[in-house]
Amino acid sequence: MLDPNFKAMIDATAEQAANAPPLDAVPPAMIRMGYQMQRKAADQSPPQDVAAKDLEVAGAAGPIPARLYTPADAKTPSGGLVYFHGGGFTIGDLETHDGHCRRLAALAGVRVLAVDYRLAPEHPFPAGHDDALTATKWAFDHAGELGIDPTRIAVGGDSAGGNLAASVSIDLKGDPKRKIAFQLLLYPGIWPEEETASRKALDGPILTKAAIAWFDKSLAALGHAQEARAFLGKARLSAGLPPALVVTAGFDPLKDEGRDYAARLTAAGNSATHVEYAGLVHDFYIMPDVSPAVHDAVKETAAALKAAIG
Repeated sequence: MLDPNFKAMIDATAEQAANAPPLDAVPPAMIRMGYQMQRKAADQSPPQDVAAKDLEVAGAAGPIPARLYTPADAKTPSGGLVYFHGGGFTIGDLETHDGHCRRLAALAGVRVLAVDYRLAPEHPFPAGHDDALTATKWAFDHAGELGIDPTRIAVGGDSAGGNLAASVSIDLKGDPKRKIAFQLLLYPGIWPEEETASRKALDGPILTKAAIAWFDKSLAALGHAQEARAFLGKARLSAGLPPALVVTAGFDPLKDEGRDYAARLTAAGNSATHVEYAGLVHDFYIMPDVSPAVHDAVKETAAALKAAIG
């Protein structure tokens, strides 16, 4: 059953959503602005005992923005999470996920480095993936400056960001100087080789078929399907990847691919735990004011992160 609090929110905004213009008719900058306003409105009480410092990290084509979150009780050095926000590789930024990163930092007691990678359609595939990999390497190489123990660095992300975190984990598997300790993959978009049952059956809530098609078109994934899917394709999975926590939501079109990816990791000889929150929806981590169930999920997720790198 859909969480009643999310159902109430979805019902209250159904008419507005139905009358919204097609995404193709709206400039990406306006879509990003609207997304930021919506998600910030659903997260009004982030932890205040977390210091946030804006900085720049290395991206594939030059410096990119990032934000370092340090909880009040963090040891130096602490474990560190390099985090990539969601938003279909096209929307989302440091602000949409500010409260979420603060919660992870505060509850897990680790530093979180949120990376603002380049977005499509201005920067199509694989710009975001290239930035994620370069930024993660930078984090390892500057761990001392960040107050992070380089032996306790995890990568994580939600939705598109989960794809980036999983891809970086594969890319750095053979790097002896940059050994990722953990993957935190929150309702990750995996780009399955075949359309999953949940993608076929679910048109929203939150993540609709039209939105997915717009994200793919903006990213140029439809024109680069083989290259895009190769990032997480079966041929690239082998033993030796970092332990992973894969979280899915019961009312999310991406739930089957997240579950399947956890199973593929395990079949390849890796440690992967899959947790599904049956009553929740895509993007729930960044809408904590909607339902108490989100806070329960965040606590459990942060506890797993703390156990891995805290």
